[in-house]
Amino acid sequence: MAKDKTRCPVMTTAAGVPVGDNQNSLTAGSRGPVLADYQLMEKMAHFNRERVPERVVHAKGAGAYGTFTVTGNITQYTRARLFESIGKETPVFARFSTVAGELGSADTARDPRGFAVKFYTEEGNWDMVGNDTPVFFIRDPLKFSDFIHSQKRRPDTGLRDAIMQWDFWSLSPESLHQVTWLFGDRGIPASYRHMNGYSSHTYSLWNGRGERFWVKWHFKTLQGIECLTQAEATQLAGKDPDCHRRDLHAAIEKGDFPKWRVMVQVMPEMDAETYAIHPFDLTKVWPHKDYPLIEVGLLELNRNPENHFAEVEQAAFEPGNLPPGMGASPDKVLQARLLSYADAHRYRIGVNYAHLPVNRPHCPVHHYHRDGQMRFDGNFGGAPNYQPNSFSGPVEDPGVKEPPLRISGNADRFDHWAGNEDYWTQPGNLFRLMTAAEQARLIASLVGAMQGVPREIQLRQVRHFYKADPVYGGGVAKGLGLDLKEVMAA
Repeated sequence: MAKDKTRCPVMTTAAGVPVGDNQNSLTAGSRGPVLADYQLMEKMAHFNRERVPERVVHAKGAGAYGTFTVTGNITQYTRARLFESIGKETPVFARFSTVAGELGSADTARDPRGFAVKFYTEEGNWDMVGNDTPVFFIRDPLKFSDFIHSQKRRPDTGLRDAIMQWDFWSLSPESLHQVTWLFGDRGIPASYRHMNGYSSHTYSLWNGRGERFWVKWHFKTLQGIECLTQAEATQLAGKDPDCHRRDLHAAIEKGDFPKWRVMVQVMPEMDAETYAIHPFDLTKVWPHKDYPLIEVGLLELNRNPENHFAEVEQAAFEPGNLPPGMGASPDKVLQARLLSYADAHRYRIGVNYAHLPVNRPHCPVHHYHRDGQMRFDGNFGGAPNYQPNSFSGPVEDPGVKEPPLRISGNADRFDHWAGNEDYWTQPGNLFRLMTAAEQARLIASLVGAMQGVPREIQLRQVRHFYKADPVYGGGVAKGLGLDLKEVMAA
């Protein structure tokens, strides 16, 4: 806490009434019971309500403010004004987090990391809500809650359980790519400063001519990739479970501002119809040889929050916050997140969450949303709360409409596991990109994590590893004491 050397202000109640004694309750005599002490009641009642529900996922995190500076020209792809000129700066707030752990969990868990950045542009907020991995465990959003339940706690014991995790993963072959990332060296970053960020999802850009491009965002750390071994992570979890939160704050405090090179892969809209890889599949990446990285800008974090709850805990990111010139894609999981993120914020911190300082846009805001709990501004006074109206209320601007998206097909629940889907080539490619030492550490991490899992589930999962690469599957099978002939039998 900052030390104020000036004269301390007089303490008051929430209503501004000066407080004469904040050390002693009002009692009937020195040994008597507490009387109707309004000051005590106010303090205890507020204390009982200090915590909002923690996020179901990404509960524990750290955040900081900074700037985004344009260093590359992408105006041929987008009309978004934040990219309109080299050197242009946009203020940002970034939040990093673990995914499965609760608020009190250790920062060093083997877990994907959330990588979310709010850009306060002159055309409204852009929220880039991603992870430190370019893929995810599922490709159909209907399976999201099932996936998260499998990674959380058992309903009977309240304990985390490897059996649930591997049961789900082994029955969901599309998870193999992310599982390979998670148990590899990058599964435990050394700090939030030493990891990359990815949109993971495919988004879109569109320019002033109405041309659309599919894009994937990449944030490349300029601090270099640094990771922890499982042994180092386990030791730190007991020694300093808040090490990542502490590291980010300390680095910025001493002026060692973390930076990321912001880049984008760009695919012309019509390429998606013929590209060999499903471009909207969250479990797949686009090879850089097909769509190379294009430099866009520099992200720097240079100011710590003054209050963790107000600015980090109440920070609300929405994939649907997309200024003109930017858009979503037919990615099914992204489409669900457009709804679920905002809905989670309304539940967790209230319907007026967008008015909180950390979430409030830095540009004028005009809409017809009114009332609701904790409406703490003027509520637009006597301005009309309906549209159309005859009283100069805000009106739409057809010039910022996104180009139409061509879609076709029957409405149905299509089996996302049907057909000859390839779940194994990209995980196998990732495995083969690793050095022999990296492969050995990946296999060792998997063997350690699968100890005690029923043999049937082990066999099912190892078959996926084997189909990705025989060395991959053979190594895990050997570590678990499984007969490779039994693995290959299926």
